[in-house]
Amino acid sequence: MTHKDSSDIQAPVLPEARRLGVLISGRGSNLQAIIDAVAYERLRASIALVISNRPEAPGLARAARAGIETACLDHRRFGSRQAFDRALVTELRKRSVRLVCLAGFMRLLSVEFLDAFPHAILNIHPSLLPAFPGVDAQRQALEHGVKITGATVHLVSEALDSGPIILQAAVPVQDDDTPETLSGRILVEEHRIYPEAIQMVLDGGWRIVGRRFVRFAAEDSVERSRF
Repeated sequence: MTHKDSSDIQAPVLPEARRLGVLISGRGSNLQAIIDAVAYERLRASIALVISNRPEAPGLARAARAGIETACLDHRRFGSRQAFDRALVTELRKRSVRLVCLAGFMRLLSVEFLDAFPHAILNIHPSLLPAFPGVDAQRQALEHGVKITGATVHLVSEALDSGPIILQAAVPVQDDDTPETLSGRILVEEHRIYPEAIQMVLDGGWRIVGRRFVRFAAEDSVERSRF
């Protein structure tokens, strides 16, 4: 039997409640992890649209190979962050996207965008938040001499990398690690937990309590999530 590359497999379109929009700026390795999870039915969702703010982003080609619609909205062509975000919202709503996944999207989102998708924007970060938010998290971990770091999937809030944590994975730091070697091992965990966290959010049965993402028993009908 001939092996079929996962980037060529197309999953069926599912109901609107499970339609994802993925925002990227670069190579799209976490995008590929989501594509693969959908293709092999580890993630019960469909990717309605992939948007990049950089026309040269290799992730656009990944999406195209999987038969996913793509769009490029170059942020440099907009007069303000709010104008750019309004354009993003328009494109996502045209495709009935319900959950937005940031996968290496190197832009801060405005309050206007957050209000358009309340508790429905996810991000993956290469540290065990709240440690080492922002850029160069792997280098920060090495400079601080921590023995354990990892990856975090969280809901996006107005403050950088501070939204409720959905799922984390720990990665030991080795004495001879460089930012590149540590990044590679963290990336393996990112690819594993991001689709899992997306599925958790889509499946519902959770609420936000203070800063916490809390799952609860199916028989508890109070304040259920809208997914």
